[in-house]
Amino acid sequence: MGTSSRNNRNLVIESVAFGLGYTAVLIWGGAALVASFTDGEAGPYWPAIPHLRTDTTGVIAFAVAIVSLVLSKYLQLRRRGDAPVAAAARPPGVALVQAVAETAVVLATGLVIYLSLNAVTHPITLRMQLTHLWPWPSEGTVRVIGLGICLAGVATRRYLRASATRLGPAATVPEGAEEKADIAA
Repeated sequence: MGTSSRNNRNLVIESVAFGLGYTAVLIWGGAALVASFTDGEAGPYWPAIPHLRTDTTGVIAFAVAIVSLVLSKYLQLRRRGDAPVAAAARPPGVALVQAVAETAVVLATGLVIYLSLNAVTHPITLRMQLTHLWPWPSEGTVRVIGLGICLAGVATRRYLRASATRLGPAATVPEGAEEKADIAA
């Protein structure tokens, strides 16, 4: 298989994984809003699948978001590392750690916001188990775990981005420029 064909295939996989992850975040967000503002989380998420509870759908969507967004970010970092004017190619393991850190920051931030909003609307749930699927942890514990994940993820992301070796002055990217490019893309 030629390089161009392989690159195109990887770009398709990266794009589909990002689309799936983005959609999964929307599903999780919808389930979180239902849990925060109604008592309908035990009801079906979609009437076509009547036995799939809204809260279970949210848990599944969160797991799908983790996997697909990490995959998409990993493939994006590897693609950028292969470009001649981008950061010098880094080992795949470093790209994977950065992809996990960046995905963890986004998802843990959403989780902390949801659980904080939930604590405002009905604070008694902070002591309750997070989901009917597992007896532990409580919502309050998961909120603190989410904050810890944010701290570790942001620190890891900052370190890996700052320590990336550049090919030269022409390849230097000012801090924040890459985020602006990601938002525009």
